[in-house]
Amino acid sequence: MKNDLPAILHTARALFDDLTPLRTDCGRLCAGRCCQPMEGENTGMLLFHGEAAYYEDLPGYTVKSTPAGQLLTCSGTCHREDRPLSCRLFPLLPVLRSDGVKVATDLRAKPVCPLARQGKSALQQEFVAAVRTCGQLLAEDEEQRRFLMKLTAQQDDLRALRHQFGGE
Repeated sequence: MKNDLPAILHTARALFDDLTPLRTDCGRLCAGRCCQPMEGENTGMLLFHGEAAYYEDLPGYTVKSTPAGQLLTCSGTCHREDRPLSCRLFPLLPVLRSDGVKVATDLRAKPVCPLARQGKSALQQEFVAAVRTCGQLLAEDEEQRRFLMKLTAQQDDLRALRHQFGGE
């Protein structure tokens, strides 16, 4: 049933109700590439634990299970209040390190997002801080922490591959 979100996700998503990477519509820079499905690709946004139920009866969205987790695909347009947490965080990612939650540019975003290629310093610093706060909040919940650990491991694997093959 729509709107069945765990309280922690309501709180995390609310951090980004009025906060975006730039003070203007960043979609103007790239014609909203992050919202456009890539033909022939299994693209979409990974859902945090408990988010899939929100989209069960919501038209325009499809949730499917993948080895990486629950993947949400959409038509490329949505109501801002319906965006999953991964969209709200994009192009950043809270990662778990031994000394706490850090904010990283999501390496999966670099081929799509010009802001991801510029790095965190190009973004609204209130947005970067909200991503860290979101990560700290989620890390307090066992299920969400496990998912953040999985995302962190994927990020580390991508970074290792980039280094191995001469990327940044």
